[in-house]
Amino acid sequence: MSRKHTFRADEVGDRWEDVSAELDRAFQMSRAAALAGESFVYVVHSDDLFGRRGPGGAMIAAGLVSAARTAASEGSRLGWTANVIAYDEGTDEAEIDRWTKLMRDSHGVTGQLIQIGPGHVGKALS
Repeated sequence: MSRKHTFRADEVGDRWEDVSAELDRAFQMSRAAALAGESFVYVVHSDDLFGRRGPGGAMIAAGLVSAARTAASEGSRLGWTANVIAYDEGTDEAEIDRWTKLMRDSHGVTGQLIQIGPGHVGKALS
Protein backbone atom coordinates (compact mmCIF):
# COMPACT_ATOMS: atom_id res chain seq x y z
CA MET A 1 0.00 0.00 0.00
CA SER A 2 1.16 3.50 -0.73
CA ARG A 3 2.06 5.37 2.43
CA LYS A 4 1.56 8.75 0.75
CA HIS A 5 0.02 11.14 3.23
CA THR A 6 -0.05 8.62 6.02
CA PHE A 7 1.78 9.37 9.24
CA ARG A 8 2.47 6.40 11.49
CA ALA A 9 3.55 7.57 14.92
CA ASP A 10 6.72 5.96 16.22
CA GLU A 11 6.99 4.91 19.83
CA VAL A 12 8.98 7.58 21.66
CA GLY A 13 10.29 8.06 25.15
CA ASP A 14 9.21 10.77 27.53
CA ARG A 15 11.82 13.36 26.57
CA TRP A 16 10.19 16.51 25.21
CA GLU A 17 12.79 16.66 22.41
CA ASP A 18 11.64 13.25 21.12
CA VAL A 19 7.95 14.13 21.39
CA SER A 20 8.53 17.47 19.68
CA ALA A 21 10.49 15.84 16.83
CA GLU A 22 7.71 13.29 16.25
CA LEU A 23 5.03 15.98 16.22
CA ASP A 24 7.14 18.02 13.81
CA ARG A 25 7.40 14.98 11.53
CA ALA A 26 3.59 14.69 11.60
CA PHE A 27 3.22 18.40 10.88
CA GLN A 28 5.51 18.20 7.84
CA MET A 29 3.49 15.33 6.33
CA SER A 30 0.20 17.11 7.08
CA ARG A 31 1.42 20.34 5.56
CA ALA A 32 2.60 18.61 2.39
CA ALA A 33 -0.77 16.86 2.03
CA ALA A 34 -2.75 20.04 2.67
CA LEU A 35 -0.68 22.05 0.20
CA ALA A 36 -1.28 19.32 -2.39
CA GLY A 37 -5.01 19.38 -1.61
CA GLU A 38 -4.94 15.73 -0.58
CA SER A 39 -6.36 13.82 2.37
CA PHE A 40 -4.19 12.39 5.12
CA VAL A 41 -4.36 9.91 7.98
CA TYR A 42 -2.49 9.65 11.27
CA VAL A 43 -1.95 6.13 12.61
CA VAL A 44 -1.37 5.71 16.36
CA HIS A 45 -1.23 2.86 18.85
CA SER A 46 -4.46 2.57 20.90
CA ASP A 47 -2.53 2.22 24.16
CA ASP A 48 -1.08 5.69 23.60
CA LEU A 49 -4.58 7.18 23.61
CA PHE A 50 -4.96 5.89 27.17
CA GLY A 51 -1.44 6.78 28.32
CA ARG A 52 -0.58 3.10 28.83
CA ARG A 53 2.81 3.43 27.13
CA GLY A 54 3.91 6.61 28.87
CA PRO A 55 3.33 10.34 28.67
CA GLY A 56 5.35 10.83 25.48
CA GLY A 57 3.17 8.53 23.41
CA ALA A 58 0.04 9.94 25.01
CA MET A 59 1.04 13.49 24.08
CA ILE A 60 1.60 12.44 20.49
CA ALA A 61 -1.62 10.42 20.14
CA ALA A 62 -3.81 13.05 21.78
CA GLY A 63 -2.09 15.79 19.83
CA LEU A 64 -2.69 14.01 16.54
CA VAL A 65 -6.38 13.48 17.29
CA SER A 66 -6.67 17.19 18.00
CA ALA A 67 -4.64 18.07 14.90
CA ALA A 68 -6.83 15.89 12.67
CA ARG A 69 -10.00 17.48 13.99
CA THR A 70 -8.60 20.97 13.52
CA ALA A 71 -7.31 20.18 10.03
CA ALA A 72 -10.63 18.58 9.11
CA SER A 73 -12.44 21.89 9.55
CA GLU A 74 -10.11 23.53 7.04
CA GLY A 75 -9.98 20.55 4.70
CA SER A 76 -13.74 20.15 4.52
CA ARG A 77 -13.94 23.52 2.75
CA LEU A 78 -11.12 22.61 0.39
CA GLY A 79 -12.09 19.02 -0.45
CA TRP A 80 -9.67 16.94 1.61
CA THR A 81 -10.01 14.99 4.84
CA ALA A 82 -7.95 14.29 7.96
CA ASN A 83 -8.57 11.26 10.18
CA VAL A 84 -6.89 9.08 12.81
CA ILE A 85 -6.60 5.30 12.95
CA ALA A 86 -5.79 3.76 16.34
CA TYR A 87 -4.84 0.10 16.41
CA ASP A 88 -4.47 -2.47 19.18
CA GLU A 89 -1.31 -4.49 19.74
CA GLY A 90 -1.29 -7.52 17.45
CA THR A 91 -3.56 -5.98 14.82
CA ASP A 92 -2.88 -7.38 11.35
CA GLU A 93 -0.95 -4.83 9.28
CA ALA A 94 -3.23 -5.51 6.32
CA GLU A 95 -6.22 -4.41 8.41
CA ILE A 96 -4.45 -1.20 9.44
CA ASP A 97 -3.56 -0.55 5.80
CA ARG A 98 -7.13 -1.26 4.65
CA TRP A 99 -8.65 1.22 7.11
CA THR A 100 -5.95 3.80 6.43
CA LYS A 101 -6.63 3.67 2.70
CA LEU A 102 -10.38 3.77 3.28
CA MET A 103 -10.09 6.89 5.44
CA ARG A 104 -7.60 8.57 3.12
CA ASP A 105 -9.82 7.91 0.09
CA SER A 106 -13.07 8.87 1.81
CA HIS A 107 -14.52 12.25 1.02
CA GLY A 108 -17.41 12.15 3.47
CA VAL A 109 -15.65 11.19 6.70
CA THR A 110 -13.29 13.68 8.30
CA GLY A 111 -12.00 14.54 11.75
CA GLN A 112 -12.72 11.05 13.03
CA LEU A 113 -10.90 8.60 15.26
CA ILE A 114 -11.34 5.03 14.02
CA GLN A 115 -10.28 2.39 16.53
CA ILE A 116 -9.31 -1.06 15.27
CA GLY A 117 -9.62 -3.77 17.89
CA PRO A 118 -11.46 -4.08 21.20
CA GLY A 119 -8.77 -2.49 23.42
CA HIS A 120 -10.86 0.61 24.01
CA VAL A 121 -14.11 -1.20 24.87
CA GLY A 122 -15.04 -0.62 28.47
CA LYS A 123 -12.29 1.96 28.97
CA ALA A 124 -12.94 5.52 30.07
CA LEU A 125 -11.87 8.02 27.46
CA SER A 126 -10.50 11.27 28.75
